[in-house]
Amino acid sequence: MSVRIAPWLTGIYVCGIVAMKKWIIVVLVLAAGYLGYRQWQTWRSQAQAAGGPARSTTAPVVVTNINFAVNAAGEITPAEQVSVRPEINGKIERLPVDIGDTVQQGALLFKLDDKELQQQRASSQTAIERAKLELAKAQRDYERALQLRDENLISQELFDNTKTVYELAKNSLDRAQRELAILEERLTKTEVRAPFDCTILTRPISMGQAVSGSGGFNSGTEVLTIADLNSMVINAHVNQADVPRLTVGQQVEVTVEAVTGLKVTGLVERIAPQATIRNNIKGFAARVLLTNVDRRVRPGMTANIKIPVASAHNVRAVPLAAVFTEKNPETDRLERFVYVQRGNTFEKRIVQIGVSDFFYAEVQQGLVGNEIVSLELPKEDRIRIPQNLAALAPVAEAASPGARPQETSIAQTNPPAPTPTPAPPPSAAAAPATAAAAQRPTGGNGGAGTNGNGNAK
Repeated sequence: MSVRIAPWLTGIYVCGIVAMKKWIIVVLVLAAGYLGYRQWQTWRSQAQAAGGPARSTTAPVVVTNINFAVNAAGEITPAEQVSVRPEINGKIERLPVDIGDTVQQGALLFKLDDKELQQQRASSQTAIERAKLELAKAQRDYERALQLRDENLISQELFDNTKTVYELAKNSLDRAQRELAILEERLTKTEVRAPFDCTILTRPISMGQAVSGSGGFNSGTEVLTIADLNSMVINAHVNQADVPRLTVGQQVEVTVEAVTGLKVTGLVERIAPQATIRNNIKGFAARVLLTNVDRRVRPGMTANIKIPVASAHNVRAVPLAAVFTEKNPETDRLERFVYVQRGNTFEKRIVQIGVSDFFYAEVQQGLVGNEIVSLELPKEDRIRIPQNLAALAPVAEAASPGARPQETSIAQTNPPAPTPTPAPPPSAAAAPATAAAAQRPTGGNGGAGTNGNGNAK
């Protein structure tokens, strides 16, 4: 006996199974999203905890040393470097040195094959002996002719011919002797010796190769390049803005990139009188002589030169970000000021700035020890500046319909920004010597070298 199920019941059963599967999928998706959100919250809290405390907006007045200097880069080269070329043509017979060898003054560098010159020398010596014999015979004939003429036994014409032969014999001997001296001189040029204590830098020629003399094509063939590595110089390109701070005989600090931790002292030896352009930067070539050269320093290495400009020791200073600049509308001059903390408020105080570097500025007047200064504009000034900008905008538009109001107002006050931006890396071309208003931009008068809130970079 079979039981028959109605078709509508079967449809309801199938629909229920499908709906149940959909709900299961939805629940699984929601559970996975919830677990992912909780994991992201945990990761975010850990990242915030690892980030450390918030950046401080105040800093104390400190006593420190300030040393401001500008930097220049250059290449190390030997002070004495010679390209060794033979003076005469020939073939390399001996080449006892190679790259890296240290050679004493007067030692043999290379020798040319002199067999042909030796044969010419032997021929010249034979020619001299012949000229001497001919001269002796001509002298005897001349003396005999002179005696016969005195006795009126020969004619004057015969006597003159004998005298001419004698003079020609003397000239032949002199010519042969000079030719021998020239050959002797050429023989000495077949050996080339070191002009000073040196090191072999390059040796592009091998033994047995023919070379041309320096008086020939292309100024001769280069056989060796030698240099004195005990005396090194740096050929630097100093920016035109820094050249007035550089003087001949000035001591500079030199660091070598290839030798970590090595610092040597250099002496400014030469400054070019004519400017040149390198890497689209106009500057002057300067030669710095290295003293007490380290053996690890080699030609071709890059060196950084630190040129001292100004320094101050044990002076009262504040971070450079705490110094602001604003133009006084009454005197039409730039004024430097800081915000000194007074309880929960800040007091604006005019200061006089001395020497500064890229981190601290010397405060000569206006501050005392143990005071706290702000590294950013106080809240009331951040509100006041936009209001001043809005008030000046219609005036600027009326004065110049085509000008932008912001350009006029920024020249009068600091631009608003809640926090200062980090200081950029030092630039030798734009670095000033002191924090004078015309040289060291430390405020927000709209000029270069300031951050968004008027702080100096």
